[in-house]
Amino acid sequence: MEKPSRKLKKTFLILGVTGAVYASFKYLLPLVIPFLIAYIFALALRPSAVWLEKKCRFTLKRKEVHLPLAVIGGVQIIILMALFGTLLYYGGRKLCMEANLFFDNLPQMISSLDRWLTGCCFFTENLFRLPRGFLVKMLREMLVGGGKAMKDAAMPFLMVNSMTVVRCFVEVTVMTIILFIATILSLQEMEDIRMRRDNSIFRHEFALLGSRLTMVGSAWLKTQGSIMFLTMCICTAGLFLMGNQYSLLLGIGIGLLDALPIFGTGTVLIPWALFRLVNGDWLYGIGLFVIYIICYFLRQVMEAKIMADKVGLTPLETLISMYVGLQLFGLLGFILGPIGLLIIEDLVELYGG
Repeated sequence: MEKPSRKLKKTFLILGVTGAVYASFKYLLPLVIPFLIAYIFALALRPSAVWLEKKCRFTLKRKEVHLPLAVIGGVQIIILMALFGTLLYYGGRKLCMEANLFFDNLPQMISSLDRWLTGCCFFTENLFRLPRGFLVKMLREMLVGGGKAMKDAAMPFLMVNSMTVVRCFVEVTVMTIILFIATILSLQEMEDIRMRRDNSIFRHEFALLGSRLTMVGSAWLKTQGSIMFLTMCICTAGLFLMGNQYSLLLGIGIGLLDALPIFGTGTVLIPWALFRLVNGDWLYGIGLFVIYIICYFLRQVMEAKIMADKVGLTPLETLISMYVGLQLFGLLGFILGPIGLLIIEDLVELYGG
């Protein structure tokens, strides 16, 4: 029997590696991802923990005593959590102040919106010679009916899913504790883990996977984190200069919305700008368009530059892999897609000669 051709072998290899990578991401990764995150945290804390461990050595009864790395790492995590909690507190306080101001002015906003809608209805009635008040009455009935329908649908949903919220809270608490303990243990056993990895028969695969995960993960986090932070800063500064009272609240909200795959800054800024232009506020509307254009080009330039330089994929390959990852794994697929494509290419090259 004739041996399979080289092309057929390469095809089977690609299919096999692709299937293995998909199965690993789909079924194995959810089980080990908390410990991967803990290991990454431990890697980040290790240099400072080792430095502190050397500085904290002292002699007691002619015996050198030093604090364990696990204890130092635990203290570092607690300090970081305290700093993050402090920042979250003051940031949340500022957001609550703006939210209270927003809700205080909400009746006036609703009244202004009602006057604007009423004016639009009267204009349409005059244009099409409809009975006076016909559209206003119909619109108000629709709004009242829609509000009642939302209330009727929301109450059963809240009743059914109230236990789900409690369960999610418990799961998040347990996950946080596991991450804390796993980070400390990973920091303590870092050398043993590296030794077992280097002596394993799969050391080449571990090195390949580790390098790809580190490279793509850091590039993606750097890209998305930088874009989100700069978008928040640009929106907050722009709205503040335009005299908006909720500049911080809106800036953070638009930045978070821009980080979502389907949405973006245009979801808020474009309709808002058009609404301002229709109402004759040309300066404000143009200002919103300027903010949107800056944020749009910022995302396009930074995504193409950082991802292409760091990851080694072309912009088209990055886009295709992110779309396929989104379809297969949901939102997490935006980072799993490029990682999976690079791992498949490397494994095929490694085993295919």
